Amino acid sequence: KTYYPLKNPDDLLFFVITRDLIHYMLFLLLSFAENSFFQYILYPYKEYESRRNCLIEYAKKLNLKAIIEDEYGLDEFCRNVIDDLDGRCTKYCYPVRLYKTFEYAKQNGYDTVTTTLLYSIYQKHDYIKYLCEKYSKEFGIDFLYRDFRVGFWEGHNKAKEEGLYMQKYCGCVFSEEDRYVKKKKDSLNLPEGFEWKR
Repeated sequence: KTYYPLKNPDDLLFFVITRDLIHYMLFLLLSFAENSFFQYILYPYKEYESRRNCLIEYAKKLNLKAIIEDEYGLDEFCRNVIDDLDGRCTKYCYPVRLYKTFEYAKQNGYDTVTTTLLYSIYQKHDYIKYLCEKYSKEFGIDFLYRDFRVGFWEGHNKAKEEGLYMQKYCGCVFSEEDRYVKKKKDSLNLPEGFEWKR
């Protein structure tokens, strides 16, 4: 079944950076696309390795080309967010990663970009959409938007079936702390029709 018409299905750059890594959108979309991994703020380093290795192995299984920028930039990340930890996602993480994805797409001849950030019920969905629309105009590259959150639990369960590594927090040291100290379920902005069931 074709879900997303593209000018050329080979020209989709798919930015992977979200909860439960790659599962749901891969099952819908990516039998033909490339995967990009710009995940340089993961903490601790073993978490970074686990997510990177999961992507590499799963991409091989699906016969996908994985684009890996294997740079562990924790120091740079900390320098850039230390003055505003609560604003780290919107002022640094999302803009830097999404900009880099669109920049890479432009430099390497891709015509479409999307992101698994749109799949996560734990991310700032509307702001991510806004940034992607902004960078789409700036770089002259199509942004493929869908609200993938409605398939969150389906993807979660499929990832378990596939034996994929299941991350427990967004990635940085501060989101790891949030997982254990602050519960965010009450502040989630969920799409219509979303159900809390597993």
